[in-house]
Amino acid sequence: MDLSRLFGQKQTSAPTEKRPDGRDRLPPGQYHTKKWPILSYEKTPRFDPTSYQFKVWGAVENPIQLTWDELLALPRTTLTTDFHCVTTWSRYDNEWEGVHIREILGRVKPTSEAHFVTAHSFTGYTTNMPLTALDDDDVMIVFRHDGQDLEPDHGGPVRLLVPKLYAYKSAKWLNGLEFMENDRPGFWEIRGYSNSADPWNEERYW
Repeated sequence: MDLSRLFGQKQTSAPTEKRPDGRDRLPPGQYHTKKWPILSYEKTPRFDPTSYQFKVWGAVENPIQLTWDELLALPRTTLTTDFHCVTTWSRYDNEWEGVHIREILGRVKPTSEAHFVTAHSFTGYTTNMPLTALDDDDVMIVFRHDGQDLEPDHGGPVRLLVPKLYAYKSAKWLNGLEFMENDRPGFWEIRGYSNSADPWNEERYW
């Protein structure tokens, strides 16, 4: 497939760079773009801050349920990361602002039985990952991107960010995290997309 036709842009090759772990910065099979293509299976939903609830439940000691204002009031952090889509584009140096995942983990305290997590969206979308993938330095709940409020088409006003995995693991329109003893495939995972979604191993599909 000619992805330049799909996204209306010319594919570009990025200089060969290395990550701190020795891997190439650009994962295999990816192309570098400065644009941010909009890709969603679902229609972009309307957001109602008065009814929004962010919930964390399951295998945790302290389940929580936060209003939109309470979620926004949590301590903020910023992070600059690359972002990789399973459809083969990669965008470098995205600046994100939001709540670091460990602000949440420290409050809910996952139990020893918690090994997996399902991220839930208020559209009904779900995606799954090991707790070890969620509990990492680069994982955030984000509200802003490159100095602007996160646009609705890109998951705004709130999405999960797990940049070391393909972007379908970074659930748009996030409203909950469910901690589980056993793994449970999410929306794309049951439709043939990789459960592990590692870009550097090209884990795109089952």
